[in-house]
Amino acid sequence: MEAKAQARYVRVTPRKARRVIDIIRGKRAVEALDVLRYAPQGAAQPIYKLVESAIANARYTAGDDFNEDELFITEAFVNEGPTMKRIQPRAQGRANRILKRTSHITVIVGDEVTTSKKRRNS
Repeated sequence: MEAKAQARYVRVTPRKARRVIDIIRGKRAVEALDVLRYAPQGAAQPIYKLVESAIANARYTAGDDFNEDELFITEAFVNEGPTMKRIQPRAQGRANRILKRTSHITVIVGDEVTTSKKRRNS
């Protein structure tokens, strides 16, 4: 049994989100929530909500024979979303470009943990 949750257009850079995702990949879902609850990174909060959503999706699809303690994070990856381009005024009429990056984060929970730690980057 697998359940999936996605968060799109999250205002966190993909590089910083991948640091947090790499910590929880392969762990039990309940243990991952504990790790994310106290993680100092800013990307931990949206990923925490995403793991909670994946657990809720698993609860919905499994029905009566659901046990939250048996769920593992089988797959978790971060893809780059669209980048918002902004301008910052500088001295002598110049301007610098600011890139506000977004992420598409996907978490898949399942019964058994996979041995390979493949990551999808596109």
